[in-house]
Amino acid sequence: MAGAQLKPVAHGEGWRPLADRMRPSSLDAFVGQQHLLAPGKPLRRLLEGRSLHSMLLWGPPGTGKTTLARLVAHTCDAEFVALSAVMAGVKDVRAAVEQAQTLRRERERQTVLFLDEVHRFNKSQQDAFLPFVEDGTVCFIGATTENPSFEINSALLSRARVYVLRALSVDEIREVIRRAVGREPAADDGRPIALEPEALETLSRAADGDARRALNLLEIAIDLARTAGGSITEDIASEVSAGGVRRFDKKGEQFYDQISALHKAVRGSDPDAALYWLSRMLDGGCDPRYVARRVLRMASEDIGNADPRALALALQACETYERLGSPEGELAIAQAVVFMACAAKSNAVYVAFGAAMEDAKRLGTLDVPLRLRNAPTGLMKGLGYGQGYRYAHDEPGAFAAGEKYFPDEMEPARYYEPVERGLEIKIREALGRLRSRG
Repeated sequence: MAGAQLKPVAHGEGWRPLADRMRPSSLDAFVGQQHLLAPGKPLRRLLEGRSLHSMLLWGPPGTGKTTLARLVAHTCDAEFVALSAVMAGVKDVRAAVEQAQTLRRERERQTVLFLDEVHRFNKSQQDAFLPFVEDGTVCFIGATTENPSFEINSALLSRARVYVLRALSVDEIREVIRRAVGREPAADDGRPIALEPEALETLSRAADGDARRALNLLEIAIDLARTAGGSITEDIASEVSAGGVRRFDKKGEQFYDQISALHKAVRGSDPDAALYWLSRMLDGGCDPRYVARRVLRMASEDIGNADPRALALALQACETYERLGSPEGELAIAQAVVFMACAAKSNAVYVAFGAAMEDAKRLGTLDVPLRLRNAPTGLMKGLGYGQGYRYAHDEPGAFAAGEKYFPDEMEPARYYEPVERGLEIKIREALGRLRSRG
């Protein structure tokens, strides 16, 4: 989303943000998304053939979703009507459709109806588009930062092609900044703004793949540079970039992707990758308590009885964070994560518990055998409660060989199979000896 033959506008009446002024006016001027827009790529071929079709543009902020929608309409010589799901409702959609119907009837002109943040529309609001998308009244383009699989109605999703936009690389952000700097004068004499290489690098990395953020930071830097000789120095770039956070959409797609990566790094015994993903989440603003709760889950699911210390250490990390808060308490979470990544792994309890739950649901409410029931009253003793029960501690080796603890109507099942790693090696051996006695 950069590069355009647009003249800068002074602050005041008619002023527009730099990010808006720098929107490209052609596909060739568009920076990024080469997997979609490079010569020969699918979306580029369709647009060059002036083939309008409904689509969903899914990607992080600042990747050019709105700009690309405008270029689609421009390239295909269609009317562009933009709505935001944050502000608009079904009434606005109907007004846009009526406008499209008029253009189609009177001027035979197509309309691109663009809805930003489409995931914020509920099911009934999304359904309002369907008849008009289906009959060709509008070409619908939705933009979303959320996974369309979860946020978009299946009916609408089936009528629109999904294009995934990627965060811009550092090189692409550099290009966005260079183009903008080349069109911004330092002062009334028209001299261009000077940009030190170190400042360019600082701004490019601070943008974190977001072209809009890059241009917003640059705009502030330009204002500061105009009062300091017309040059953006490393000091200016560092000042405007201070306090920036990396992309991390709490409870959104990236949130779950990153916690998944952390979990898999722990499971895969890679403490370094686990620390990286933990740091990414904390750096992005994730609540450490949430991470600590997930670490507790990892301790049971992936380590289990191979090293029971993992669960205790994870619980202690939670308690330590509650006592110390950030940032001191985060070190305890990191300690637990590293320990678990290095620990012996077993999902035997996880698998066994899942299988037992499945049987509990499938077999229904089977009676507890009388011999396994307590008999605290005379009536219960008279009914046979507890009769025939073998007290394990009175048996050789504290094991009642041949005793059955499942419901009488159910065949005994084997759920728990300890792995040959960590403490479960000894558990496996001990169970094997007991099971061999019947």
